[in-house]
Amino acid sequence: MKIFKETQRFNQWWLIIFEVIVLLFVVFDLLKEFQHIKNGTGSKSITAMVLSMIMILMVFLFIHALKLNSKIDENGISYQFFPIHLKYKNIPWSDLSKCYVRKYSPILEYGGWGFRGFNKSSRAFNIKGNMGIQLEFVDGAKLLIGTQNPEKAKLTINNYILKMKTSTIS
Repeated sequence: MKIFKETQRFNQWWLIIFEVIVLLFVVFDLLKEFQHIKNGTGSKSITAMVLSMIMILMVFLFIHALKLNSKIDENGISYQFFPIHLKYKNIPWSDLSKCYVRKYSPILEYGGWGFRGFNKSSRAFNIKGNMGIQLEFVDGAKLLIGTQNPEKAKLTINNYILKMKTSTIS
């Protein structure tokens, strides 16, 4: 049996550069304030500045801890947006009316990347790029799972859809 597995993380070069720039500004400001305190002209609270830096670091660490795992096999499609989902969410083929790979606009359709759409009618889990596995459920709800390997995902989906069609005909 053919199985598709993929893991994605927020590791885009522009995100890392942004984080480094933010951290450099915070560290520079903190060092500048230490110099002012040494000269007797300090006016900012060092505690507040250190706490701000710790909070910024925690947000950056959380972003880098996020990962999107997806799997396509004979049982259906499974995904996990860790650490939001501690276990895989499994979607059996029988719950789907359609399943296909498509190009989408993350910003125009979902407002960006990450965990998008809190209503069940149209949700997305995406990390980067503009290709996704579109799931349309029998109840009309939609879910898009981002992928960086659209061709492999498409081949695997088509393989299982073909097997389902031939098994129902036999």
